[in-house]
Amino acid sequence: MPVISMFYGILIRMYLLDNQHHNLPHIHARYAEHEASISLVDGEVLAGTLPRKQLRLVQAWIELHQEELLVDWNLAAEGELPFRIPPL
Repeated sequence: MPVISMFYGILIRMYLLDNQHHNLPHIHARYAEHEASISLVDGEVLAGTLPRKQLRLVQAWIELHQEELLVDWNLAAEGELPFRIPPL
């Protein structure tokens, strides 16, 4: 699972061929012992949890990079490595 960004102790990953898991474009964010799948469309948590502050940082990052993230999602859904995206 490629790491596409890291900021403020938050690791952002995108699984390859993961379009069957939640059937929505999403990322996986990990902070300490917390992990969540977060929608690229609206920033909502699909599964798991993150502390409130870190969740808001990830949601702001998604909003800033939504177009790039959707391009990466399409690449990953086809089994190709997504590009790295600048941190927050």
